[in-house]
Amino acid sequence: MKVAIATENEFVSAHFGRCSTYSLFDITDGTITSRLEIENPGHQPGFLPCFLAEKGVDVVIAGGMGPRAQDLFTQNGIKHIRGVQGKVEDVIQAFLKNELQSGDDLCSHPHDHGECQHETEQKDVVIQGLSVCITADGDTPENAVDPRFGRAAYFQFYDARTQSLEAVANPFKDLNQGAGIQAAQFIADRKVQALITGECGPKATSVLNASGVKIVTGAAGTVESWIRKLKMEKADA
Repeated sequence: MKVAIATENEFVSAHFGRCSTYSLFDITDGTITSRLEIENPGHQPGFLPCFLAEKGVDVVIAGGMGPRAQDLFTQNGIKHIRGVQGKVEDVIQAFLKNELQSGDDLCSHPHDHGECQHETEQKDVVIQGLSVCITADGDTPENAVDPRFGRAAYFQFYDARTQSLEAVANPFKDLNQGAGIQAAQFIADRKVQALITGECGPKATSVLNASGVKIVTGAAGTVESWIRKLKMEKADA
């Protein structure tokens, strides 16, 4: 059996046709015998399903894909699993254990056209969690909150228990596609309880909600000002 996973920077890509690479796994008797990374040759209508069929692929895994691609995979006898997120290595292990199932499509834009058209969802929630991520345009508390989530320059993680602040450069900010969803999974993997940012697209929001992460959008000011606010909320709790 050969499994292809749409891949973006070691994570499952939100869009089958617009990923950077495909991770191809050969599986024999429930064991991975080889892994090969191939570049996406280009997003053209109807091309990629046939391209992967010629590679001998039996199963395709992605965050989302258009109905035409789904039909072509079915016509070629290739199983497709959509609505998948997380690290490629974790996903293939879940597949081997028969624990992977299709979920909600993670990319809802019109697949016959260009870029996703997302609307920002605004939320106003009180945060009293112990671990918070704040998007920032730099790596110090004096830096401003970055209004972008998926393409923020930095993520600053504040831990109220130790009152520590860690700045991490966003590894997904320059991705051509799926930066928001990959960043959301990255944040969720850090086990934070809340995100403070300017705006967050619906698919990234879905990933964060599924992980129990509260979201505050429309944030402005400095990281330091938000930390002061969090300290006051915790003192009043």
